Amino acid sequence: MTLTKSDFEAFKELIKVTLEEQTETFLATKEDIKHLPTKDEFYSKMDEIMGELKATREEVVMFSDLNRKVNDHDERIEKIENKLNLQPSI
Repeated sequence: MTLTKSDFEAFKELIKVTLEEQTETFLATKEDIKHLPTKDEFYSKMDEIMGELKATREEVVMFSDLNRKVNDHDERIEKIENKLNLQPSI
């Protein structure tokens, strides 16, 4: 069986259709990505978020240290109250 010119044209059309389908499936168009931020917008927002995260972590450390100090004071007050036979203030 020999291939004719019409066979080659059919192959050519089949390859063309297959490539068009793959292009539609895998490539993003400008329409697809128009809602995404630019690189500068993305990095600017990430800098803002990272700044807030850093501040939050610093506050957590500060409050945990403050909480530890309050607990230490509570223990000292209880010892003093017990030693002096005083009623607890609360």
